[in-house]
Amino acid sequence: MSDAPHGPLPLTMTHWGAYRVETDGRRPQRLLPFERDGEPSPIGQSMAGAIDHPCRIDRPMIRRGWLDNGPTAGSAGRGTEPFVAVDWTTAIDLAATEVDRVRRAHGNQAIFAGSYGWASAGRFHHAQSQIHRFMNLIGGYTRSVNTYSHAAAEVIVPHVLGLRFEEMQVAQTSWPVIAEATRLMICFGGVPLKNAQISSGGIGRHGLGGWLEGARRAGTRFVNIGPLRGDLPDGLEAEWLAPRPGTDTALMLGLAHTLWTEGLADSDFLARYTTGLDRFLPYLLGTADGRAKDAAWAADITGLPAGRIAALAREMAATRTLISVAWSVQRTDHGEQPYWTAIVLAAMLGQIGLPGGGLGFGYGAVASVGNGRRRIKAPHLPRDRNPVDTFIPVARITDMLLHPGEPFDYDGQRLTYPDIRLVYWCGGNPFHHHQDLGRLVRAWRRPETVIVHEPFWNPLARFADIVLPVTTALERNDIGGSAADAFLMPMRRVAEPVGSARDDYAIFAAMAERLGCGHAFTEGRDEMGWLREIYERYRQQSNALPDFDSFWNADVLDHTGDNGEPLRQVLLSEFRDDPGAHPLATPSGRIEIFSPTVHAFGYDDCPGHPVWLEPYEWLGGPQTERYPLHLVSNQPKTRLHSQWDHGAVSVGSKVQGREPARLHPDDARARGIADGDIVRVFNDRGACLAGAVLSDRVRPGCIQLATGAWYDPADPSDPASLERHGNPNVLTRDVGTSRLAQAPTAHTCLVEVERFDGPVPPVGAFQPPEILDRG
Repeated sequence: MSDAPHGPLPLTMTHWGAYRVETDGRRPQRLLPFERDGEPSPIGQSMAGAIDHPCRIDRPMIRRGWLDNGPTAGSAGRGTEPFVAVDWTTAIDLAATEVDRVRRAHGNQAIFAGSYGWASAGRFHHAQSQIHRFMNLIGGYTRSVNTYSHAAAEVIVPHVLGLRFEEMQVAQTSWPVIAEATRLMICFGGVPLKNAQISSGGIGRHGLGGWLEGARRAGTRFVNIGPLRGDLPDGLEAEWLAPRPGTDTALMLGLAHTLWTEGLADSDFLARYTTGLDRFLPYLLGTADGRAKDAAWAADITGLPAGRIAALAREMAATRTLISVAWSVQRTDHGEQPYWTAIVLAAMLGQIGLPGGGLGFGYGAVASVGNGRRRIKAPHLPRDRNPVDTFIPVARITDMLLHPGEPFDYDGQRLTYPDIRLVYWCGGNPFHHHQDLGRLVRAWRRPETVIVHEPFWNPLARFADIVLPVTTALERNDIGGSAADAFLMPMRRVAEPVGSARDDYAIFAAMAERLGCGHAFTEGRDEMGWLREIYERYRQQSNALPDFDSFWNADVLDHTGDNGEPLRQVLLSEFRDDPGAHPLATPSGRIEIFSPTVHAFGYDDCPGHPVWLEPYEWLGGPQTERYPLHLVSNQPKTRLHSQWDHGAVSVGSKVQGREPARLHPDDARARGIADGDIVRVFNDRGACLAGAVLSDRVRPGCIQLATGAWYDPADPSDPASLERHGNPNVLTRDVGTSRLAQAPTAHTCLVEVERFDGPVPPVGAFQPPEILDRG
C-alpha cells in the first residue's frame, strides 16, 4: 500500500458518499461517514466486510468449454460450466489473442464494448474510460448511446427544449430557489430520498432531506403522484395521488385541458416562447379525433376522480408551481410522451424561467440534481476517438445479438444491427440493467467470446468465457471527486488486493503491450503518474489548488471556494428574460409544442406533438384478466443497482435471503399471503421468488420489487428457469419506448403473485461456480 500521512483516517469516495476507512493495516475494518456529510448513506457499510467475501474472484478464470474448444458461437455452456484457474500470463495471452483474431477476421465493429455501468468512483480507475481508451487504440468498437436511467428523455428533450439532457440536469433550478419561491411542487414519481444517496462520481455532502424540510417550513405544498407513498418523505405532509401506473401523460393532458378551457393558460407566454400550439390544441380539445382530453377522460384512464384533476389544475395556475418529473416516469412504453407533455403543461402555466416555477426532471433521482454546486470539468483518463461509427441504443443489446444485419429506427435514422462476435465488458452488469433476462440469456449465447473484468462472481462473470479479476476501489490509489461535488479527495489504497486481482489499467496495459501499442496506452505513466496528470488538469481550472504532492499528503480539498453555499440558479431564466438574445437550440429557437422534426420522422408511436398512447400492458387493459398487478421495479434503498448486493446492508434487507416484494394488504389477503411469506411473482416472460412485505404505502393493484438482486436462475441452462433471488428483470419486457428513442420500458409490466408452497430452493447468487485447477 502507498504510504499514508499521519492524521485523520484515510478517505475513500463512492457513488453513494465519502467515508473514512478504519483498517488493520491490511484489510478495512469499517467505513465511517465523512464528518462533513449531514445525511450520509449507510451503503458504505457493505464494503469492508464484503471485500473478501467467498464470491470474490482471486485468479484469472477461463470457462472450461471455451478453454478446451476455443471460441464458439451459440455456446450453451456459458453460465453452466466450471471455470479453470490460470495464471495472468496465460489469461492476458488468451484475451489479447482473441481480441486480435476478431478484429482481423471480422473487423472492429464485431467487438461490442459499450460496457455500460456505473463501475466505481474515482477519476482514474473509471472502467469505461479504461476500456474505451484501449479499444480506440486498437481500432475501435461498436458502442452504445444513451442510458438505462433516462434514455427517452435524452432523445426527446433536445427536440422540444433544445437542451441536451445532461445540460438540463446541470441547469436545473436549485433547491435554495425552490425552498424560497415554490409554493406548490407537483412531483410525478415523487422525490425519493433513497435515490438521492447516489451521485455519479461521488458526493461528499448529501443535502436533499434538509432542502425538502426547508421548503416545507417555508410554505411549499407537495403533491406526490405515483404508486408509492414513500417516494416523498412523510414529514412533508404531501398529498398522495396514485393513478394507474403509466398514465401520467393522460393526467397531464387532463390538467392541460382544464387550464385551456377555463382560461387559466398563459397565452402571452405561449405566444412569445413556444411554437406549435395550433397543431396541438385540436388534439387536446378533441376536434381532431372527437374526444376531448378533459378531466373526465383523464379520470377514466388514470383512475383518479375527475373533480380532483380539475381542481389540481386550478391550484397549479393560482400559485408559483414547479412540475417535477422523475426519471422513472419515462421508463415506460411511449416514455417520451410524459416528458414532452410535462414541458407543454409547464408552458401553459407560463412560469418557465421564473424562480420556483416551471419544471424540472429528476429531482431526487441522484444527489446532484438541483444541488446548485459550481460545476467544473472532472478530468479522467483520455479515451481518444473511436474509429468505428457503429452504435446501438443502450437498451437494444439483446436485439443486436439476436438479429445481426436487421434494420432498426432511432431518432430519425435507419440503422443496422452489427454482427457481434466478441463482447467485452467491465464496470457494469447487464444482468441487472437489462429487461427480460431470459431473452438476454438466449442472446448471450450468440457471440463467440465474452470477456469481463469483475471483482466478484456476479451473473456477468458467471456468464462469461474469460474472467479477469479486478481490484475494488479500496485496493488502489485514485482521486475522488465529481463535476457536481465540492470536494477533491486523495483516495489512498487501504487494502492489499485480494488474491492476484489487478486494476483495469494494469490489465489493459498488458494487453496493449501484447498487441503492440503498450506505450500508446500508458504514455509511459504508471498509476501515480496518471493521478498527477489528472490532478494537473484540475489545477488548470483553479489556481487555488495546491501542487499534487501537497494534495496527496493532505486530507480533503473544497475546490469550489463557495464555503458549501449552493448557487441560486433558475432553469431557462435567460431565455425567459430575452428569447431573442438567448434562443433555445431548437429549429424555431423556442419551446416546440409541435416538433416538425419529429413529425417528419413519420413514427406512429411518437408523432409530432404529445399524445396519450395506450401502453402494451397496463391496469386499464385486457391483460389484467391474467396479470392484475402492476410491477414497480424501482431503484433499491440498500445498494446502487446491483453493486455490493452481497454486502451487509443489502443482505440485511432481504426476506429469507430474497429481495423484499411489497404489496398492499388487501392484495395480499385476496391471495392468502402473509407478511414474510416466500412468494412467486410471474407472468408469461418469467418468474422469480421474493419475500412478501405487506404495506399500505403501496397502491392497491401494484407490487414493488426493487432492481439489483443478483440474477440466480435455478437452472442456468434454461432461460425460462425460475429465478430464486428476486430479480424483477426476468419479468419485464424488452421493447423500446418508440422508434424515436428505443429506450427501456421496465415500468410497463403486469404480473401475478402467489404464495410459494413448495420446497423453497436455496439462494445460490453469492456462491462461486465450480473452479478447476489444472496445475
